[in-house]
Amino acid sequence: MFTRFNKTYHEFPRLFWVVVAIRFIDGIGGTLLFPFFALYITQKFNVGMTQAGILLGMSSLFGLVGSMFGGALTDKFGRKQLILFGLIFSAVSTLGFGLVNDFNILYPLVIVVGLLSSISHPAHEAMIADILPEKKRQEGFGILRVVANFSWIIGPTIGGFLASINFFYLFLIDSIISCIVAVIIYRIIPETKPAAHALEKAESFLKTMAGYRFVLRDTAFVSFIIANIIMLLVYQQMYGSLSVYLRDNHGINPQGYGFLMTTSAITVVLFQFWLTRQIKHLPPFLMMAFGTIFYMIGFALFGIVTTFILFALNIVIITIGEMIIMPTSQALVAGFAPAEMRGRYMAVAGLSWAIPSTIGPGAAGYILDNYNPNLLWYIGGALCGVSVLAYYALHLHLGTRKEFASTKEQTMSLQATTD
Repeated sequence: MFTRFNKTYHEFPRLFWVVVAIRFIDGIGGTLLFPFFALYITQKFNVGMTQAGILLGMSSLFGLVGSMFGGALTDKFGRKQLILFGLIFSAVSTLGFGLVNDFNILYPLVIVVGLLSSISHPAHEAMIADILPEKKRQEGFGILRVVANFSWIIGPTIGGFLASINFFYLFLIDSIISCIVAVIIYRIIPETKPAAHALEKAESFLKTMAGYRFVLRDTAFVSFIIANIIMLLVYQQMYGSLSVYLRDNHGINPQGYGFLMTTSAITVVLFQFWLTRQIKHLPPFLMMAFGTIFYMIGFALFGIVTTFILFALNIVIITIGEMIIMPTSQALVAGFAPAEMRGRYMAVAGLSWAIPSTIGPGAAGYILDNYNPNLLWYIGGALCGVSVLAYYALHLHLGTRKEFASTKEQTMSLQATTD
């Protein structure tokens, strides 16, 4: 096992492993707080999931705007500065959320936080695409998922314990961790933005922003993003609505929910890297469809099963799909993007998360507060089915293109050409 890890370690640049370690530290802070945010809002302010969902949706909506500016700023000024700004602002805003005592103050706060905290998101993904060669990106994103899920093993377990004592501890610790990560990045991470050609004329920021029109004209890429939006509208319910649903309908407390999230993380840690290596040679859009089938089954079953052990089994089913989908999706986005436009492509790819985050919590909250709560999961299963068909259609229409063909098909094509 050590020999295999040692071989894997030397297959990737040293800078990549430094970024991996930093993501792990930052991930502990995020997973400590994020899964319990909806519980915090509904419990502290005594509001329903509908109000909490609207608040979270507003954060995502303004986060979308911030991310679009961030994508252009990333291409214009580089990755490191944007990441540092995001970490420092995150530390300040996180404390703000923990100190607010009036629910109405949260509305203007989420607008500001949504706009500014998302500016750095495209820079994170662009940095990984800068560091890794194309053939190593899918495995690289798989490694990042393993490390991120080590954070999920630690974060929700500690977070569930602290949430039962005082929610403010979650905000305080997350803020401190963000500051620590900012210092580490400032000291040891170089700028990774590819150097401009000597004769290349610097463009204005407005022209950089205007470059989004070229991204949106990439119909294959936009079609892929639409398919992602459908799928992630359901997937994101696992990190917001599910905790409230389990508490209100099955009596599962935050610690129990934290254990379920830890179950997912352990599954990823044990199997993600192996699974990524098994599927990296297979047609990527077909893998996206296959992974989403697991989502369709797992989320639909939330409306049927009633015991804790079966909820844990559902999480494992969903996590299998997640292990297939996430690194494949990230590698596809990086493959679509030209080097000089990576920030903007990553920002548009962020629509996959931002749009579901904007409309999903409010819609889910409305269903949970006004209808049979199980209906949320039946609808989720049906939407995943639509997404499966969308990915399969993309495979049929784009799978023969060189950049989307499996490694095996590319090798056969090259042999046919040389023969």
